[in-house]
Amino acid sequence: MTAQSTQTAPTEATAPQHGAEVIVPLNRLKASPKNARKTPHSPATIEAFAASIKAKGVLQPPVVEVERDGEGVPTGNYLVTIGEGRRQGLRLLAKRKAIKRTHPVRCIVDAENDAHEISLDENMTREAMHPADQFEAFQRLAEERGYGAEEIGARFGVSAHVVRQRLRLGAAAPELMAAYRAGALALDQLMAFCVSEDQNRQRQVFEQLGEYRPVHAIRRAMTEAKVAVGDRRVRFVGVEAYEAAGGGILRDLFTEDGGGWLEDVVLLDRLVGEKLTGLADEARGREGWKWAEAALEYPDLSAFGRVYPVAVERSEADAAEIAALSEEYDGIVSEAGDDGLSPEADARLEEIDKALQAFGPDFAYAPEARARAGVMVMLGHDGLARFERGLVRAEDVPADPPSPWSEEEAADDGADGGAQAGADAPDEGGAALSDRLLIDLTAHRTMGLRDAVQADVNAALATVVHALVLQVFYPGYGVWTPLQLRLTTTGLERLAPGVDDGPAGRRVRDRCEAWGARLPERPQDLWGVVAALAPSDQLDLMACCAGVGLYAVRDPHDRRPGALAQAETLATAVGLDMTGTWSATAASYFTRVAKPKVLEAVTEAAGAQEAGRIAGFKKADMAEAAERLVEGKGWLPAPLRTVSDAAEPEEPGAEAPSDDDAYSFAAE
Repeated sequence: MTAQSTQTAPTEATAPQHGAEVIVPLNRLKASPKNARKTPHSPATIEAFAASIKAKGVLQPPVVEVERDGEGVPTGNYLVTIGEGRRQGLRLLAKRKAIKRTHPVRCIVDAENDAHEISLDENMTREAMHPADQFEAFQRLAEERGYGAEEIGARFGVSAHVVRQRLRLGAAAPELMAAYRAGALALDQLMAFCVSEDQNRQRQVFEQLGEYRPVHAIRRAMTEAKVAVGDRRVRFVGVEAYEAAGGGILRDLFTEDGGGWLEDVVLLDRLVGEKLTGLADEARGREGWKWAEAALEYPDLSAFGRVYPVAVERSEADAAEIAALSEEYDGIVSEAGDDGLSPEADARLEEIDKALQAFGPDFAYAPEARARAGVMVMLGHDGLARFERGLVRAEDVPADPPSPWSEEEAADDGADGGAQAGADAPDEGGAALSDRLLIDLTAHRTMGLRDAVQADVNAALATVVHALVLQVFYPGYGVWTPLQLRLTTTGLERLAPGVDDGPAGRRVRDRCEAWGARLPERPQDLWGVVAALAPSDQLDLMACCAGVGLYAVRDPHDRRPGALAQAETLATAVGLDMTGTWSATAASYFTRVAKPKVLEAVTEAAGAQEAGRIAGFKKADMAEAAERLVEGKGWLPAPLRTVSDAAEPEEPGAEAPSDDDAYSFAAE
């Protein structure tokens, strides 16, 4: 635009033409009543406009409309159609005496378009800058212009703390930034990676965690500066292997065991990843799985389906020989005296054992199962590799399970829209039964079935067990039963990392795997197996399924006081004792509660004198000391105690704790 088109504010007799550039005093600019944005700009946004204008001026001229009086005569003022935020920023600067109230503002006149429409257009047809672009732009200002956080903040109207955060995010490894732009990483995940500025560590953790990247796992991995020799990763790899790879160890000269810390976490994690990957590849090649993966962190296995090993079919001759060898083995063991086995007997047992092993396992995964399932090798909390076999990814689960009805029946249903549903029933004149009559008749049959099952306790038990097993062991086949019983199984690993690998978690898993090996591979064959079980076995199988379906997590966002109260009643009924399953450590409890709670626990477990001795400690030291003081005392926090475990009985007439009281512990 040429200088000739620039105009000053109009008089009553003249008005600038459409597209003209005019210089308008700030106090002559007014908000337009036709502005489509009715919600005012936030104070933070106005502050950002003011800071930007102060540092760089008005980069984009506001679009204005000439204000006219009731007779159509220009008033000398202008209505801001586009750029109200900039006008507010200028007014804030004038209020702070940074500019005059009559500060000249360059504007563009729009005298042809509808003011409301172009205001709406301006607010709709634009896309905000991706945060990643902003982070990198701040980083570029710091690197190329040498601006510090305070100066950048002043130029853009944000605090220096916010600028430092964005600079840290802008310095993330390029691979992470690309994943963030592509939507593969959320902002909270990127922030967790950027706890450390070490880009090599960021890349390693990013690759190591794979698709499972919970924020807490990222942050924990990124903030580990040194690793104690007792860490599960060190037990898995071995100190010798770590040192052979060139890793350094900081030795503790003041402890009896000469323990210490491994300083090169990147090297250690690489060794762990390589060893786990090697075990996974070896298992896949040896056992013939479709896929194999390694995972340092324990994933939520509830996201996978499952296949289980099935009984190996043996010839009559092999079965007879196995039975004879087993009987001979048991006989030799039973005849052992107080002095133990003779050398001859011991040698014979070894021969029998080798002969039995030559027959292979009694249960194995079918080739079809291995062709669509995989094995995941992860590092257990005991420092040992843990193999989870028979995992089925979602894409490998059949989208539509095979019909529980015969192919002929299904074909009939598809051929005539269900007209053959009652083909076996007598009809009149060859006509198919109507839908209404079919519903009526089968309702009577259902009532008869209810009556018959109620009268047959064994059939009722088998029906319940069959329905539960379908939902626990055969995902997707839960509708293959007329019993309207629904069981939900919720994974707990995402709520409490490590719970699946704890003592109770391993026992639950072992029971499920033992039953999975006894159940048929095809759900069509399940009823025959369940019905043939002894009642005691049916009850055991039902208990296995019922246990998997229990959910008694106290979540403030999922208030279920009745269910939680019943969970307490159930815990008392079964004599639940959590001392064999959970213990209070610095990591599991004491670093996660306030100091008064730590001292309260030590007082209960070791006495007030010990609590007083550590009362002045810093939080980290207090947590470690508390772990040592309560070790072996069987102390449990309130949410883990069973009523029968309470130290003191309730006073007669005392009020039961409310559901709000139950949540007070978590809040602390």
